[in-house]
Amino acid sequence: MPLVMFKKDDVCRLGAVREGKVVDLYAANSRIPSDMLSFLEAGEAAMEAARTVLDDPPGSCIYPLSEVTFRAPVPNPRKVFGIGLNYTDHAVESGRPIPPEPVLFNKLPTAIIGPNEPILLPEESDEVDYEVELVCIIGKRGRRISKEDAYHYIAGYTVGNDVSARDWQLRKPGGQWLLGKTFDTFGPIGPVLALKDEVPDPHNLKIMATISGELLQDSNTNEMIFKMNDLVAYISQVVTLEPGDLIFTGTPPGVGNARKPRRFLREGDVCELEIQYIGKLVNPVRADKDRE
Repeated sequence: MPLVMFKKDDVCRLGAVREGKVVDLYAANSRIPSDMLSFLEAGEAAMEAARTVLDDPPGSCIYPLSEVTFRAPVPNPRKVFGIGLNYTDHAVESGRPIPPEPVLFNKLPTAIIGPNEPILLPEESDEVDYEVELVCIIGKRGRRISKEDAYHYIAGYTVGNDVSARDWQLRKPGGQWLLGKTFDTFGPIGPVLALKDEVPDPHNLKIMATISGELLQDSNTNEMIFKMNDLVAYISQVVTLEPGDLIFTGTPPGVGNARKPRRFLREGDVCELEIQYIGKLVNPVRADKDRE
């Protein structure tokens, strides 16, 4: 039951992909929340209601993919975490030691966009980079969660692009990790929220990034240093995790900043990021011309 947020006739609703079509869950059962955040907060009762709908959905609530537009599966997360240097081979290509603990930063919710929405290149940066990442989506509120219990707090996964302005992140005085990571549109996610039970092993997934037809990242999530339960337990020592919170879990090698010559995003590029069992996230790249 891959979950999506989709737009049809200027209305954005929660749906599920079934047999190559989208089922409008709220239209089929008005007790099911119409947005992802409320759906996750409603817990197992909402999940069971959705499964019941999908067993025999009304024909009037089923739409061909051609009639809908997918949005970010969680368009309004409260918190967005990023994990730096979480793949062994990426740490090596970056010339950095293997971290003994997770390295965290934040992206702000205003960075989040969905499939096919453009990544905007800001005039303030000349070094905008791509990073394909498996994104963990929290499904249950918790604090000081143990590693043993961590998977009970995960709703599922999606594909993410941790777009990064390297000149801000790495070369501003003192470094500006937050600002370098969180320009508007620098957090594409989607197209679906794949429920955790439908992903056989999040630590054994093929993960790839193709930029304008060129395969630039090609790895496996088994290269992760810190696993999902490590990250959930570590972060929840400090903050309360809530439904819809996102954890970008790190990127494999092949990022533009580490290539020789370096390869940053350019206007007209198309980012195609794919993770096994979850799907493909596609975003065009445009210059940010909407300035005051």
